[in-house]
Amino acid sequence: MGGSDGILGRKEGEGMISEARRRKKWLKRRERWLVILGVILHAVYMLSIFDIYFKTPIVHGMDPVKPRFKAPAKRLVLLVADGLRADKFFEPDSEGNYRAPFLRSIIKNKGRWGVSHARPPTESRPGHVAIIAGFYEDPSAVTKGWKANPVEFDSVFNRSRHTFSYGSPDIVPIFCGALEHSTWETYPHEFEDFATDASFLDEWSFDQFQSLLNRSNEDPKLKELLLQDNLVIFLHLLGCDSNGHAHRPFSSIYLNNVKVVDNIAQRVYALLEDYYKDNSTAYIFTADHGMSDKGSHGDGHPSNTDTPLVVWGAGVKYPKPISRDGHSDHDFHFVDEHTHDMPTPVDWGLNGIERVDVNQADIAPLMSTLLGLPCPVNSVGNLPLGYVDMIEAEEVEAVLANTKQILNQFLRKSQIKQSNSLYFKPFKPLSQHFSLLEHIEYLISVRDYQIAMSLTQKLRSLALQGLHYFQTYDWLMLMTVITLGYLGWMVYLILHVLQSYTSLAEKILKMEQATEQKNKIGKVYLFGCLLMGAIFVLLYVEHSPPLYHAYFAMTVFLWTQILSECRFVKALWRHLSGKKFNYAIKLLATCAISIIFLEFLVNSFTERKLYTWCFLIVGIIASLYLFKSIRWRSGIPIFICFACWCLSVFTLMPAEIPDNNELVIAGGVIIVTVGAAARWLDQHSEGNKHWSSICYHETDKSRHSMLFYVQVLLVGLSSIMVSLSTSHRTEKQELHSIHQLINWTLAGFSMVLPLFSENGLLSRLTSIFLGFAPTFLLLSIGYEAVFYGALALVLMAWILFENTILHLTKGKKFSKLEEHTTLENERCLQLSDMRIPLVFMVLFNVAFFGTGNFASIASFEISSVYRFITVFSPFLMAALLIFKLFIPFMLVICVFSAITKLLQVPLLGFYFLVILFSDVMTVHFFFLVRNTGSWMEIGNSISHFGIVSAQVVFVLLLFALTNVYTKDIRIRSDSLSSRKAV
Repeated sequence: MGGSDGILGRKEGEGMISEARRRKKWLKRRERWLVILGVILHAVYMLSIFDIYFKTPIVHGMDPVKPRFKAPAKRLVLLVADGLRADKFFEPDSEGNYRAPFLRSIIKNKGRWGVSHARPPTESRPGHVAIIAGFYEDPSAVTKGWKANPVEFDSVFNRSRHTFSYGSPDIVPIFCGALEHSTWETYPHEFEDFATDASFLDEWSFDQFQSLLNRSNEDPKLKELLLQDNLVIFLHLLGCDSNGHAHRPFSSIYLNNVKVVDNIAQRVYALLEDYYKDNSTAYIFTADHGMSDKGSHGDGHPSNTDTPLVVWGAGVKYPKPISRDGHSDHDFHFVDEHTHDMPTPVDWGLNGIERVDVNQADIAPLMSTLLGLPCPVNSVGNLPLGYVDMIEAEEVEAVLANTKQILNQFLRKSQIKQSNSLYFKPFKPLSQHFSLLEHIEYLISVRDYQIAMSLTQKLRSLALQGLHYFQTYDWLMLMTVITLGYLGWMVYLILHVLQSYTSLAEKILKMEQATEQKNKIGKVYLFGCLLMGAIFVLLYVEHSPPLYHAYFAMTVFLWTQILSECRFVKALWRHLSGKKFNYAIKLLATCAISIIFLEFLVNSFTERKLYTWCFLIVGIIASLYLFKSIRWRSGIPIFICFACWCLSVFTLMPAEIPDNNELVIAGGVIIVTVGAAARWLDQHSEGNKHWSSICYHETDKSRHSMLFYVQVLLVGLSSIMVSLSTSHRTEKQELHSIHQLINWTLAGFSMVLPLFSENGLLSRLTSIFLGFAPTFLLLSIGYEAVFYGALALVLMAWILFENTILHLTKGKKFSKLEEHTTLENERCLQLSDMRIPLVFMVLFNVAFFGTGNFASIASFEISSVYRFITVFSPFLMAALLIFKLFIPFMLVICVFSAITKLLQVPLLGFYFLVILFSDVMTVHFFFLVRNTGSWMEIGNSISHFGIVSAQVVFVLLLFALTNVYTKDIRIRSDSLSSRKAV
């Protein structure tokens, strides 16, 4: 050998080695840089949804509009029965008696009534903000917590001379916490106990207010304050909400609470009329949201959006006989977007009295008008004239004040946008707003009130449309930039994979010369820098937020990088153009199938049952393919079909996992059975050429047999501890310290043992499966323990399928298609390898949704951690819950890493393909983000987008974590000899 090579041969060999080393270093640097770029890009683009979808509607700098009419009332009482459904308030009980006799007498004799329609999210905070401040809660509140205000806003309380408020610690401080001219008090959080009848909370609020009036008889300053005008009294009555959650709205406790709040309304009315004796108090009774039959709220179902509204007292119209249609305004648009032009239900017993429905935000201008106060400056509510008792001239003035306040918001937003824009696009329908206002003022001066009212209402409607126009002013620009950025990232990833992990780069560029290439790249970078600089100057002049600069910078940078690869792109195009038609068909079919799979995964985020059909169909197809291809007798096709069908069952089960201790123990038995079967196959497949690569032994078997028995013993002990811990907790409601110690020991010790197992592929994966099983069992409460075993069967089926394909193709295609290898003797990627990251994506998502919905609170069942800790510790409990969810992911990634070793393909090449596929889904979810609907709908749309965006980091971290277990997996070398070209 030495003689034949000679000196030149050795030098040539040394040159090839040094070139390979240089290429290896270059590739590692590029991979590291690409991962960092991906993390930064996804972090920046993830924030874009808050600039596009969750921009606060609130603007500051408007002057309040002082009304030009006399205040109908000196003071106003606002009673909010939290969680009170309209139907449960108005309908009679089983004996035909109405639950709110006092307020029904008010409806019939003294005031007006209707249904107040809340807009989702139907939660306490946004409901109260709509009632008191007149606008629908800034959706960014879903990301910033409940108790702190995301932004400061104006309210009816702010405009009052003084506000007295009593009620829940979650609601009252929002409006009165920073208000100097307020007197308020809340009960402790401990009072909100779902195990009791919460109607005593309502009584507490009334008692505090009653004691205030009693104290005023001995406190001259308090008496003087109470006798002033423009006062607001707010009683927050939480009882219905707490009782609805705990006992459901059909329970006797909830329905009795309706009587309680009616009785409180009666006593407040009697108390104040006796105290003031001036008939100058206005009263409003309503609710912030309703309650579903399941005892929840948040979405847009009528049971959640329909709340009662009863208004009476000073400045309020008296009851009016019903109109022909049964509604005061048929064409009125309600925010909860379901039909309201149906007649009042007969069993409500109010068919003869006109009903005036309102949007929830309309209550704020109603309260302001009754008190003669300016409307809150950010209110978008329309004054409901059906409630206000005014002469025609005052009605026009009241509506005009309401219109000017909304118009001021529009003008302020227009001014801000115009001052910051080089090219400003105005809202054309309001370009002549000033002349329209002058005309309305003229009509009022000549007492043509009817036309003035019509024009004023039209102007108000246009102003609301203008507010929405400026709220979405930057949407198209931002969404275009972000979408181009994602597309640029995906194109750049494809180019990187083709250049670094396939033989294409060497094939299509080996005849190309690098002459003048550096000059061309320099020109591209210069153009990119100039374009980026011009955009930065433009954004700076327009006072755009800093993140706008980041969005544009990332997008321009990515496309500059792509243009710098124009030589490779052109050569790639020539190469593909020269291919046969069959190759183009194969390429297009692969892309089409990939997109179909990814769209399937997108839809699976909202419909878990799709996975059932997926595994039923895939099980059949994979089995038929192997039956056709395998010439020897084998049970592999049947096993693959059986495994897929077993896993298909779980996505039909409820996301809210029911407690079932027997299923957890059965899961332990299944896990031991699966582990024992895998161990038997591993030990009895020596000499079988089709199993040789996954069954590999080179160390002492007896030592590792003992390790296997220890792991099985730990799984059995965990199953026993599941039974003991659960029964003990059920009886004594606390975890015995010895049980707690055993459970922690079992969980920790079992996860270390796989590191000492054999390093054959099947041996190590079996040990990893058994190693995480005790921890998963101890964190399981129901069928998810069985899911763990079923997932392992499918992962085993995946390994067997890939191993079978490997042996079917070995010797036929490798000699032709794998003439080139990447570094470290890993073969180059082929088009057919696309199936592996696609299968990984499916299994990775099944690990998310197989036993629930990771993006939903349903998967976070707190009782899952009770075998480790029962004392409330949010951080430790959250860590345990998240780790439980991680265990199936880790199994999937361990198998994925093992398959890359089996096939001798670059793991990072597949990682970048996984990120590419994730980003196809990310772009889809980017357009599915919602800023309307319930908190759950908004939150789920954000979390879906966030989950797939974060996979660039999430999957990489899991790869690093599982690499501890999989890095030393060995594949039998003789199975690779025919695949090595170097």
